[in-house]
Amino acid sequence: MIEIVAISGSLRAASTNSALVAALATNVPADCRVTIYDGLGLLPIFNPDDEGERTPPEAARLIDAVTSAGGVIVSCPEYAHGVPGGLKNALDWLVSRDAAVAKPAMLVHASPRSLFARAALAEIMRTMSFSLYEGELEIALLGKKPAEVEAILGEDANRQAMREAVQAFADFIRRQT
Repeated sequence: MIEIVAISGSLRAASTNSALVAALATNVPADCRVTIYDGLGLLPIFNPDDEGERTPPEAARLIDAVTSAGGVIVSCPEYAHGVPGGLKNALDWLVSRDAAVAKPAMLVHASPRSLFARAALAEIMRTMSFSLYEGELEIALLGKKPAEVEAILGEDANRQAMREAVQAFADFIRRQT
């Protein structure tokens, strides 16, 4: 069983990125399980003085989730041409750990316009030594109301695209180990 942790970089209640990772978690091949890390808004601001024995419980939960997973999927909105602060903060908690080193990671997108954030996030994750899978999944959800998002994510073609993307990522994970 391939264990994958999925992280939405958005804190919005009606986030299309969160809806996408939730849909991914329910549209996976039989040999995979996607668990959603939902503590982004609970993480304290990263401070290197709070590492080690002083690591806050929510940061430790994130670190443990990434460490124990076979891979990580991230869906990230773009704010002011960049990665949202909450997601960057979460990644900062992983910087001095081995959690990210050679950890397979895949980016998925809910907006075709998030090109700056995609590039920035890929650069950050490569710098942290994540093993970034080059295949991506994009399902255009930007500007859609929750009912529309649910309908789009429920379409057979999109459900199949999610399963195929997770299967390809799982195959990538297997090749990495």
